[in-house]
Amino acid sequence: MNIIIAILIFGIIIIVHELGHFLIAKKNGIQVDEFCVGLGPTIIGKQIGDTFYSLKLLPFGGACMMGEDEDRPEKNAFNNKSVWARMAVIFGGPFFNFILAFVLSLLVVGISGVDLPKIHAVAKNSPAASSGLKAGDIMTSVDGQKIHNYREFSYYMYMDYHGGKIPLTVDRNGKEKSISVTPEYSKKNQQYMIGITWPGKQKVGPLKTIEYSFREVGLQIKITIKSLKMLITRQLGVKDLSGPVGIVKTVGDQYNQASHYGALVVFLTMMNMAILISANLGVMNLLPLPALDGGRLLFLILEAIRRKPVPKNMEAAVHTAGLLILMALMVFVMYQDIVKIFF
Repeated sequence: MNIIIAILIFGIIIIVHELGHFLIAKKNGIQVDEFCVGLGPTIIGKQIGDTFYSLKLLPFGGACMMGEDEDRPEKNAFNNKSVWARMAVIFGGPFFNFILAFVLSLLVVGISGVDLPKIHAVAKNSPAASSGLKAGDIMTSVDGQKIHNYREFSYYMYMDYHGGKIPLTVDRNGKEKSISVTPEYSKKNQQYMIGITWPGKQKVGPLKTIEYSFREVGLQIKITIKSLKMLITRQLGVKDLSGPVGIVKTVGDQYNQASHYGALVVFLTMMNMAILISANLGVMNLLPLPALDGGRLLFLILEAIRRKPVPKNMEAAVHTAGLLILMALMVFVMYQDIVKIFF
């Protein structure tokens, strides 16, 4: 059951991505040759207008085929539309992933509330106590970065803290106060800690629900970008990457853990995973790499600057080479995921 749910979540996120391309293409009068749900052999399909709608055998996402790398005589062909229309279509996929993440965030925040960065308790003889932090203090910035929920502080400790004092700004009874705290390493938890606890998620009003839903998507985008930066600077290695197999396993593991606490916890956990994956897919697709949406956008930006397109054979060759490299990387990552699961 957990694997089925994981595949469904992953598949729906990809379908929404392709739907973004499809709807904006249709809005701009661009011919879509085929829009399919799933991959592999066609189970059933129907031609409606100039588009063939189909259901494929394998339940892994879908595709929106527009002949991007083809020169066609038709007026409504992709490459015969304005560069701005084509840019909108290409950007539509990642944009719909961000929209999906926002809609799911509305559900999660509306049901479970927000993890406001308000300190619930300070442990005795802890770095927090020594620095003067008190229960009731609300963190407003960490190391010069504004924060709006507790996880931003947690992520800072995990991804950005490299030792030394941390300058904090807190709101104490409506007054701003600057405090410096030096975390201590906990062998038990295997991480640096300052000795505070938070009160859990708190319900907020409708406007705050919308605000924090936007902030949730922004946080997931920020984490994805930071993770990419850590990969580039070798703070993370290729072994830390996960592909579809690893993601499905992670979602399955989260489902198994949440299932002990009831249907609502399972639902919220799966929604949180979907938010993370959808925002992550949106960011990754916008990277300016061949074969990705970001790579196609880069060629379109060059076309807008040069006022003439890059030769199609050259662009197609770059995307083909990029696709081969991407497929090789995916095979390698999939191999790693399988090794992690079974060995």
